[in-house]
Amino acid sequence: MTDRLSIEEAVVVEGRDDRAAVELAVDAAVIETHGFGISAEKWAELEGAYRRCGLIIFTDPDFSGEKIRLRLTERFPDAKQAFLPQAEAEKDGDIGIENASPEAIRTALKAARAAVRGKKGEFCGADLKALNGSEGASELRKKLGAELGIGGGNAAAFLKKLNRLGVTREEFEAACRKCGI
Repeated sequence: MTDRLSIEEAVVVEGRDDRAAVELAVDAAVIETHGFGISAEKWAELEGAYRRCGLIIFTDPDFSGEKIRLRLTERFPDAKQAFLPQAEAEKDGDIGIENASPEAIRTALKAARAAVRGKKGEFCGADLKALNGSEGASELRKKLGAELGIGGGNAAAFLKKLNRLGVTREEFEAACRKCGI
């Protein structure tokens, strides 16, 4: 039996199946948002956990999950961000944390990053030349995002993630080499 990963922060997920998958993978407090419909009571619960122990936002790697992540990040800017590659969250056409293996969930949560504020962005559009507009660029961003633990996105969103989540030049270059970019 492997040692269960213990997470200090509360992990924020979208629904009960996501919660069950996270609780199977790690020892952590898990809070469900219940999708977009976050009640006043749920906001209060999230606020309390944010102040007490911090949050890791871990939403589904799909359009809805990203919208919920943005809403939560707006309210809790110092929360850590964990990303699961879409390929590891997909089962029979359904995309969600609940479809991921316990190991994939542990890997994503271990790689959670806090946003970096007040720091000038290290990366600019020129850094993403191979990841923007060329054939296969979207897949390259997904692959690189999975390697860095920051998720994918279009070129502009990916650039923002690189800078906001404090990816270093060394991490970026090592990940590019590993991904064959």
